[in-house]
Amino acid sequence: MSVWAKHQIFEKNSIVLLIGILIVVAIGGLVEIVPLFYLKSTIEKVEGMRPYTPLELAGRNIYVREGCYNCHSQMIRPLRDEVERYGHYSLAAESMYDHPFQWGSKRTGPDLARVGGKYSDEWQRAHLNNPRSVVPGSIMPGYPFLAKTPLDSQHIGQMMKVLALEGVPYTPEMIEKAQTDLIAQANVDDAGAADLVKRYPKALARDFDGNPGTISEMDALIAYLQMLGTLVDFKTYDKKANVR
Repeated sequence: MSVWAKHQIFEKNSIVLLIGILIVVAIGGLVEIVPLFYLKSTIEKVEGMRPYTPLELAGRNIYVREGCYNCHSQMIRPLRDEVERYGHYSLAAESMYDHPFQWGSKRTGPDLARVGGKYSDEWQRAHLNNPRSVVPGSIMPGYPFLAKTPLDSQHIGQMMKVLALEGVPYTPEMIEKAQTDLIAQANVDDAGAADLVKRYPKALARDFDGNPGTISEMDALIAYLQMLGTLVDFKTYDKKANVR
């Protein structure tokens, strides 16, 4: 039987073609899926990663609520132009506690994976209030209402409980002290800031929105933005990666 005749069996019989497609897809799926059952984790552990503080978590919820992800990705690809512009390429471990993660390809604005510490709190406030005041060509809408809206944090402990069920390593102590830690991080004079840093290394504790009289949604959002990309020491990471 010629090769053409063999092909005709599939081309003239849709049932045989369908069965052939299912067999090929099944084999390909098994090759990709079965090895995962023998891996404890598909994410490389990276020193420095920790769960979000209660204030950062509240800020992330606001970030998602306002649709910031529609214009800003948090994924630096391992390409030369990406790395030169935004910094070290993104690691899977950096998003291991994100539900949902903020990776993507849509960039009306710049990628924010390494925005933490790049600008001052004053710059972030000005940018959120009126983007054109610091970036004249920006088409981003302003969010001045964030500074005027007190942060509703009464359910932050419950959110952390749910995330703990999903695998985020929040301890009972972290959940119990969620409100205390949130207040401590937004108030630089609070004595609880030292305890906050013990539970959440590298956590920044200060008045983010410039108004020490209240904890606003802008406090939370800026706290979240200022920690993005700051947890991993990439100089140390690259050295360890090269040793391997």
